[in-house]
Amino acid sequence: MGELHKIFIKAAASQLFRTTDCASSLPPVESRALVPMSEFPAKPRIVIGSDHAGFPVKEIIRKHLEGAGYAVDDQGTSSEESVDYPDYGKAVGERVASKQADLGIAVCGSGIGISIAANKVPGIRAALAHDVNTARLAREHNNANVLALGGRIVTGAVAIDMVQAFLTTAYLGGRHQLRLDKITAIEQEDKNRA
Repeated sequence: MGELHKIFIKAAASQLFRTTDCASSLPPVESRALVPMSEFPAKPRIVIGSDHAGFPVKEIIRKHLEGAGYAVDDQGTSSEESVDYPDYGKAVGERVASKQADLGIAVCGSGIGISIAANKVPGIRAALAHDVNTARLAREHNNANVLALGGRIVTGAVAIDMVQAFLTTAYLGGRHQLRLDKITAIEQEDKNRA
């Protein structure tokens, strides 16, 4: 792992703050190991997509990520003209599931519909987050591979902070892996029924 990546991870960890949440028994994030995600290159490949309601926030996120040197695959939409969020949730999910991207970001008005659509793609764990803490927990506890957010719920600045938390937080594994294994088993059962 490169020195620059280590510095980036340390800087990101110092920007995260701890609030009261469901994991309050855990020590503050500064004292937990924020280890780099070894399954990804120094900067993961990101796929991003939104409907018309999420378009303004998606554009803010995309420009930020590109400016920070991330490879970004923008699946659209390209304007605020009305479109259907399932198309974009599916596109983001499929890119991540096929390993054309390491992580995805999906934005609609509330984040709810696009997260439901992305989660219909086998292997996708899209997590709807509303703040930095839930974005961090999505990676830390759930190993989410798609971050969903609401363009009418969060500001562009908050969205960028959420994305940075999502991209720089490692999955803790351990007790959380058993739960993810159960989710994988549900997907397998569904596949076997089909």
